[in-house]
Amino acid sequence: MRIAITGGTGFVGGHLATALVDEGHEVVVVARGVDRRHASASGPDGITFVRTDVTNLGALATAFRGCQAVAHCAGINRQRGRQSYTNVHVRGTEVVARAAAGAGVDKLVLLSFLRARPGCGSAYHESKWEAEERVRNSGLDYTIVKAGVVYGQGDHLLDHLSHALLTAPLFATVGVHERPLRPLAVEDLVVVLRAALVDRALSRATVAVVGPESLRLSVVVRRVAQVVGVRPLVVPLPVAIHYGLAWFFERLMKVPLVSIAQTRILAEGVEEPAGPTSPLPPELTPRRRFTSDQIRRGLPAPAPFGWRDLRCAT
Repeated sequence: MRIAITGGTGFVGGHLATALVDEGHEVVVVARGVDRRHASASGPDGITFVRTDVTNLGALATAFRGCQAVAHCAGINRQRGRQSYTNVHVRGTEVVARAAAGAGVDKLVLLSFLRARPGCGSAYHESKWEAEERVRNSGLDYTIVKAGVVYGQGDHLLDHLSHALLTAPLFATVGVHERPLRPLAVEDLVVVLRAALVDRALSRATVAVVGPESLRLSVVVRRVAQVVGVRPLVVPLPVAIHYGLAWFFERLMKVPLVSIAQTRILAEGVEEPAGPTSPLPPELTPRRRFTSDQIRRGLPAPAPFGWRDLRCAT
């Protein structure tokens, strides 16, 4: 089966591409650039890399030609220049849907966010919701996967959290009163995406995908710290201060320690979906708990933050 993945060199897209190739499928990876953290970036057998923006209709139509399904995993968690939420999430999704329809693709799978919804005051959440609406109204057979906080090799959660703990054994929770989250192993998310793409499961459905454990952020931090080998001081910090820090980190770091969108996400919790969703069948329900073994598999090489992480570094 021939499957295209937008954002295919990113975190989730890279894991999905690798899993599909390992199963014997032909994968077309569509991305603006190459992220060397993932196997899909190195062009192994079974993967064709197409470098283009998700707003380029002609290039996407050519890339999707001969594909039976498209997984739209491209997305951003901060805005920089032309890479705005409106341009990437809304217009990009509309163009992807048009290109897929024009190329005769049978199935479109959108990776969205658990709490995406309209009228909430967050440009990130609202743009993700608008992307969902573009897919629902595309006329294609679709599956919308509203995922929670995803972790695994090459993620943001374990990567930045471990580097931060090794830089200074101090962590500030987002808000005085913590909101719960349900950490989702990327392997479990890939199972759902693969079922929608290959097995044509979850037809014309919107599903929520979260991990099996409801945890406070402080518990997540302490579990990661135990594996890393540090004993951090965890203190509460008002959400307003976190927004100020996020603004600063977005301008200081290549990949910010936390973005404004991520601050909003953690401040309101990531446990229940926003809006109606269909239930997952038992065989697709995530079961991997946030254990030491799972954390260890997803950790990067141990190192503190340094000069290389700053935007001014070459």
